[in-house]
Amino acid sequence: MKTILSSRRRHYVKRVSIFLITVALIAGMVGCGGGVEHDLTISSTDGGSVTTPGEDTYTYDEGEVVNLVATPGAGYYFGNWTGNVGTIADVNAATTTITMNGDYSITANFGVAYDLIITKTSGGSVTTPGEGAFPYAPGTVANLVATPDAGYQFVNWTGDVDTIADVNAATTTITMNEDYSVTANFGKYLPTISGGDWHTVGVETDNTVVATGYNGDGRCNVGTWTGITQVAAGYYHTVGLKTDGTVVAVGDNTYEQLDVSGWTGITYVAAGPIHTVGVKDDGTVAAVGNNTWGQCDVSGWTDIVQVAAGVAHTVGLKSDGTVVAVGCEGLTGCDQINVGGWTDIVQVAAGGTLTVGLRSDGTVVAVGDNSYEQLNVGGWTDIVQVAAGLNHALGVKSDGSVVAVGQKDHEQCDVSGWVLYPGEIAG
Repeated sequence: MKTILSSRRRHYVKRVSIFLITVALIAGMVGCGGGVEHDLTISSTDGGSVTTPGEDTYTYDEGEVVNLVATPGAGYYFGNWTGNVGTIADVNAATTTITMNGDYSITANFGVAYDLIITKTSGGSVTTPGEGAFPYAPGTVANLVATPDAGYQFVNWTGDVDTIADVNAATTTITMNEDYSVTANFGKYLPTISGGDWHTVGVETDNTVVATGYNGDGRCNVGTWTGITQVAAGYYHTVGLKTDGTVVAVGDNTYEQLDVSGWTGITYVAAGPIHTVGVKDDGTVAAVGNNTWGQCDVSGWTDIVQVAAGVAHTVGLKSDGTVVAVGCEGLTGCDQINVGGWTDIVQVAAGGTLTVGLRSDGTVVAVGDNSYEQLNVGGWTDIVQVAAGLNHALGVKSDGSVVAVGQKDHEQCDVSGWVLYPGEIAG
């Protein structure tokens, strides 16, 4: 009997020992993450690599969240993750995570990218995506943001702009259907601009002056002018109206006789080729020129609010919206400057033998001789200001954009980088 009990006791102790060892092993495995591990095998296609954790087979604990980073090479873009991707947080993101609930094999896919090359002119920067070369997947709609510096304004995008949503908007998009190169253009924000025969002058927001023309007109040096509120550009000279109502002028030696030093109380100026006209604050008009042009007599004009000086004629806008004009008798073509029928005019501009009038409804009328018929402003509408040079005319629309007509010979007067306040362009 004792022998039987002793055998049963030993058998029981053995069973208990095995049970305790099993419990200990299970507890140990639970304390070590369950002891269940899974393999993650990572590879990539041509065009890039998986930089985190790399490309190989890696072992992770059950439930572990593993970081994934795919890095495209130059000229390539990341496409997506394929394979056992059920626990990848975002299969379309180059940087994402995968949760290890089993053995997985995944691949990072890359493709040949379209390059967007971005440059800019002085006066601002491209803040999105930046300046340089940027790779995009075909069909990507990429954001573009251009930011002007102080004193400048965004003008437009140029280059490969066919898929840009709005070339005139600083914030827009471009659809990447191929390689593109675009430029963000910035310009001075000018309160007034005047078109001369061979050059154009603009007043900046700080009342300083800028000018453009070809080399023959470099003598019109307005670089030192300050405190200017309005400018007028003639043939070889430029006139500026100062904030105190006085006038300054610059020209070459041939036209030194255009002496405006004694003019005071002036509210508006106009510059012709070799004569200048000024409206005084009492509505009367003063004029100066050399002997050849003395027949442009404005001495009897009163109640004038604005003037325009052409090659051989002068036009005055009266306060009632009618227009008066005077021309020299010696030049063929001047007598066609017939503005007698013009009414409801709010601004005039005189060019070579061309005069332009802006009506209160935003339409434009023009008169000139045959030589300048190509200056066709008949289709201009929604215009708020006009300017006329020798062989060109400018109009500013209510949205601040500019339309122009002229002969090809005078394209060198480039104002494409100048941005105008709506309604503030002087003839």
